[in-house]
Amino acid sequence: MFNKKHFYVLKVQYLGYRFHGWQKQPNLKTVHLMIDRTLNYIFEGKRFKTLGSGRTDAMVSAQEAAFELFVFEPIEDLKIFLELFNHNLPQDIRALSVVEVDEVFNIINHAKIKEYLYVFAHGQKHHPFCAPIMTTILEELDIKLMKQGAKLFEGFHNFKTYCYKATDNGIYEREILTCEIVENNIFTANFFPETSYLLRVRGQGFMRNQIRLMMGALIKLGRGDITLEYIEASLASDSIEVMDYIAPASGLILNKIEFENI
Repeated sequence: MFNKKHFYVLKVQYLGYRFHGWQKQPNLKTVHLMIDRTLNYIFEGKRFKTLGSGRTDAMVSAQEAAFELFVFEPIEDLKIFLELFNHNLPQDIRALSVVEVDEVFNIINHAKIKEYLYVFAHGQKHHPFCAPIMTTILEELDIKLMKQGAKLFEGFHNFKTYCYKATDNGIYEREILTCEIVENNIFTANFFPETSYLLRVRGQGFMRNQIRLMMGALIKLGRGDITLEYIEASLASDSIEVMDYIAPASGLILNKIEFENI
């Protein structure tokens, strides 16, 4: 039995391109595995436990993710601890902050809003250095139509069509607060195309592959494979559609998590 005594929330960012997602898995390199290995080293074998606020898939990155740390002994100097943690983490993971919380705080239940970004460009092949954080669709896309399609996802809808391997037992009525396509002015580099785009999605929580399936529908819309009416129908309470295209993982970024009380 692990008796939790002291509680901390750490915010981290990582490039997901070489990781098999957040969650620990046998014989695979994951973000959670590397974080726990680093903590085990700097705590010199003392007992601790970590719990993430959610799970990102393989190759998905995070601008700001979070996890809770439970330890028996208090961290005396948070600034020094953060510096030591960063010094020992691999170069594609960085700790941003650490704050102490009380035993009432719950990293999962107190996550109020999550914001994801999906970075993409279209029309031609771009520099290979873009690949870790941007998806390139080689066909020309109707961005104006895709912007209209994105707005259809806002509000309360049945998102069963946009859940990977959905069953008849899940709860698929969810609310999306924001869903929009805008020009990308957040992630830039001299090897990026002159114009790229972001799908921005905000909500309390998302199902497995939900945003990538939504992005897949928007790509199909932009290519002319489906219509706005199809997306509307796929969100109806009686929809039995199954989205057959999951957008590539490497364009997806967990941008930030807003918590209650911290």
